[in-house]
Amino acid sequence: MLMTLSTTARPATDLGYLLFKHPAKAQRFPQSSGTAHVFYPVAGEDLCTAALLLDVDPVALARNNRGREGYVNDRPYAAGSLLAVTLGSVFRTAMNGRCDERPELAAAAIPLAVRLPAVSCRGGAELAERLFAPMGWRVEARPLPLDPEFPEWGDSHHLDLRLTGELRLADALRHLYVLLPVMDNTKHYWVGEDEVAKLIRAGGDWLVAHPERELISARYLAHRRGYVRTALERLAELDDTPEEEVDEATDEPVVRPLAVVRRQAVLDALREVGARRVLDLGCGPGSLLLDLVADTSFTELVGTDVSSVALTIADRRISRLPDRARARVAVRQSSLTYTDPALAGFDAAVLMEVVEHLDPSRLAALEHVVFAGARPEHVVVTTPNIEYNPLYPTLAAGAFRHPDHRFEWTRAEFREWADGVAARNGYTARFLPVGPEDPVAGSPTQLAVFSKVTKEVAA
Repeated sequence: MLMTLSTTARPATDLGYLLFKHPAKAQRFPQSSGTAHVFYPVAGEDLCTAALLLDVDPVALARNNRGREGYVNDRPYAAGSLLAVTLGSVFRTAMNGRCDERPELAAAAIPLAVRLPAVSCRGGAELAERLFAPMGWRVEARPLPLDPEFPEWGDSHHLDLRLTGELRLADALRHLYVLLPVMDNTKHYWVGEDEVAKLIRAGGDWLVAHPERELISARYLAHRRGYVRTALERLAELDDTPEEEVDEATDEPVVRPLAVVRRQAVLDALREVGARRVLDLGCGPGSLLLDLVADTSFTELVGTDVSSVALTIADRRISRLPDRARARVAVRQSSLTYTDPALAGFDAAVLMEVVEHLDPSRLAALEHVVFAGARPEHVVVTTPNIEYNPLYPTLAAGAFRHPDHRFEWTRAEFREWADGVAARNGYTARFLPVGPEDPVAGSPTQLAVFSKVTKEVAA
């Protein structure tokens, strides 16, 4: 199985930094299914191509997939699944978005081209388009014949697949990690409970708004209904699945998702302070922006995010709005740890479930960008309350609510951080609960409203 990944971003050889694989070396990585080879057929300033070749050892594959509670794998050559596991192993650091030598490069969208000359896709070229296009990929998929010598036999379920687009490398690798076995519609190993966490970890940032998220979840989880239900519940919590969809997926009484309650609390806070021009910093796929634009009192809305994939989804959702509404909202790429002059002059900024995705060492940079650089009149911040986590029956003890969270604060820790930010930057801070309150644990989400200190108040 072969996959190539190319970029034309200059200098193109920086791809080696992103992948943590030197362009001048050919490397081997033992896998449970055989041996993975990484090499660079082209490594120049204008074009760099990394190739991943998985050489399957059928004896090792059969040996390593036998004996789990008596299970013997009857699908040892599930090519998409094998390649996905290899991607996660060989390019794990790159998939997590880390690049110690070039952190700014890891955060940037760059031109990428992926080629899979023979990939299984049970659903054909049309399915490949439905899976990859919503994230901003341009898809070229050519069906491969069963046998070129006998064209009357028709096409196989394999494609020559080419994907091109401008994305973060981490996003591109996560798309492939999830969607390769989805295309194949099978896995080479037993699917257990841990697969739900893998799906949310790799897909949580983009799968929430994907139009095929139910199909993706079902195929990724081998159509195990209990696991699929759990995954859809987790995705509904991360985004804004309408209540009737949540009910259909769970077959349980409708419960208003916390994501919906949280957005309403932010909306109420912005109305209370009289904001009209609002920044949504870390807007993701644009759920809050769509809520805000429905209220005509908000005259200008700008969403920013570091992920080009999230912005592509947000832009697509905004494009479906009526002309007058669409004219009041825009999205643009921007990092919360680098000063952006275009963010200055707004009435309010929102950081909704954003701060916990940053490494603690980067919080000072975020504080400078938002409170000292952009310096809006008001800032609304929400973040999980870790004290509430034990009340979630499906959340493992000690686990964070999202696999990409770098930390989660207690109520005291959040207040300490917020009060410090306010004091250092000339703001006041007040705190509100969001969601059902437990007498001991508090509410699931904690919200702070920062307001700039006026001269009269300061005096």
